[in-house]
Amino acid sequence: MYGIIDCDNCYVSCERVFRPDLKDKPVVVLSNNDGCVVARSNEAKKMGIKAGTPYFQLAEQFPGQKIAVFSSNYELYGELTGRVMSIIRKEAPAYFRYSIDECFVNFDDVKQMDLKQWGENLHKRIKQSVGMPVSIGIAPNKTLAKLASHFAKRHTGYRHCCLIDSDEKRIKALKLYPIEEVWGIGRRYAARMKSMGIETAFDFANHNQTWVKATFRNIVIERTWRELNGEDCVPNEELASKKSICTSRSFNGMITDLEGLRTHVANYAARCAEKLRQQGSVANIVSVFIYTNPFREDLPQYNNFMEARLSMPTSSTIEIVKASFDVLQQLYRPGYHYKKAGVIVMGIGPKSPIQLDLFDYNAEQFQKMKRLDAVIDHINKVNGSETIVLGSQQYTSRDGKGKADVFANAIKHDFRSKNPTTRWSDIIRLK
Repeated sequence: MYGIIDCDNCYVSCERVFRPDLKDKPVVVLSNNDGCVVARSNEAKKMGIKAGTPYFQLAEQFPGQKIAVFSSNYELYGELTGRVMSIIRKEAPAYFRYSIDECFVNFDDVKQMDLKQWGENLHKRIKQSVGMPVSIGIAPNKTLAKLASHFAKRHTGYRHCCLIDSDEKRIKALKLYPIEEVWGIGRRYAARMKSMGIETAFDFANHNQTWVKATFRNIVIERTWRELNGEDCVPNEELASKKSICTSRSFNGMITDLEGLRTHVANYAARCAEKLRQQGSVANIVSVFIYTNPFREDLPQYNNFMEARLSMPTSSTIEIVKASFDVLQQLYRPGYHYKKAGVIVMGIGPKSPIQLDLFDYNAEQFQKMKRLDAVIDHINKVNGSETIVLGSQQYTSRDGKGKADVFANAIKHDFRSKNPTTRWSDIIRLK
């Protein structure tokens, strides 16, 4: 059995954690540079606010309506979802992070567990500890688990956890689930299926496998059909390549200084960039996490996770390493003995087409970076990995006089909330 835990309206829920006055009120979160709506509360959805609505049109389309508006605050979202994931990691028998606000858990090695009660208890603990609402779907495979989480979100009777553990429940759920909502069925294929009279997941699952193969000639569509019919055939490795790439290691010993951490993080970030290029992808989010040694109870403990959104998607080693340094600088706290660090790149998509950043790049610079990475990849492939690396990747001591040129991300965020859990300047003051 698999479970998926998904933060409800993630960005909006993060904003509400420190703004309880916004409960039951319409709230929207805007994209980079306050362009358009990317997240909506349930109240905003009921008003008719659509995802992608330009910010300047809100006042025109909803005159006189009080709508709480926030700029994207990825520092806050990364920190709060990191807290959610840390709770799941402790409670779940096996844990696999899928995206910033979703993760899969596996119950194969667990016997005699009331999975429905487990899910309800997990929701209560996360809500009490972090203030974030989550929905949980549990089923024999990942596609059905995603489907179950859909019902957990929309129907209060499930008490935030929907369990599909019988063929009867599976068929009933499939009949109620629109084909365009099925995980693995894109917009183009959904439109094609509807033209064939396939309106629900049950309509699709009810066809035979030979017809699915001959009609769509797509392994992802075929796997989705198999999963809707109860098989388990989507491997974890493919999920990681689609949604995120992670490189992490435990250190040989422990590290206390920032420069030592920077070298490790530089290597992890460079490896993530290399993996992106190998699969022909780019990413627009770079995340870093650092852990102390939980088994050293005699030492103070500190674990944290943070991310940065790039101004344009990239697979450039230089840009991803720079971004990881920027995040690490915010994460690092002196006085701790660090045992592990890692870099995760998310927001992954195809390497073309890419919208270049008007202010930071031009076409010549962009092509130069691509050629540089291609040459380095070729040399390292021919002569062995890490034949050529960035200076920051070398495990050598520095004199400490120079500072790395960290990535700067200057974007418009007129409605950005504070970060009371990550910045002393934003700490909550009680009167």
